[in-house]
Amino acid sequence: MDEKEAQFAELLNFFKTLADANRLKIVGLLAQEPLSVEQMAEMLKLHPSTVSHHLSKLREAGLVSARAEGYYSVYQLETKALEASARRLLSRETLPDVAADVDMDAYDRKVLKSYLGPDGRLKALPTQQKKLEAVLRYVVQAFEPGVRYGERQVTETLARYHEDSAGLRRDLVDFGLMAREGGGGEYWRVDD
Repeated sequence: MDEKEAQFAELLNFFKTLADANRLKIVGLLAQEPLSVEQMAEMLKLHPSTVSHHLSKLREAGLVSARAEGYYSVYQLETKALEASARRLLSRETLPDVAADVDMDAYDRKVLKSYLGPDGRLKALPTQQKKLEAVLRYVVQAFEPGVRYGERQVTETLARYHEDSAGLRRDLVDFGLMAREGGGGEYWRVDD
């Protein structure tokens, strides 16, 4: 198992562990103070064996720990472990890896299949915004990043895709895929 797969498995286990109402309640109780199984069972109106089962899941995930206190085990939330796991597993850098093997262009291909003729021209412009965005992402590929185009060049290029080249030009600018300089000035593709 590579690092990304291990990280995905850990993230999945983290959510599975917390994806239970009673376990979340236990975490909430332990966030306030350390408690015994019997105390939590009474507070949650659950059998002690049920609470013990949930605590074992939380212990496996490293979210709670126990210490002996007389005849009882007293459980406490490992706040630092919970925060560290959440910070690491739910970071902006980590979360996109969860969808690394997802085909991000599948929707666009589906939309284009419906709206493009065999010659690559648009049969119609979609009225739904998400579909229009997919079409615009396709059309903007006709322009090279870093190159500036005159309005006439843009109009001629867009006319190869649809008769409403002015509408397409406006939409490309409105959706932030192209930018323009002044009224009728130069246009350029906006790089991500």
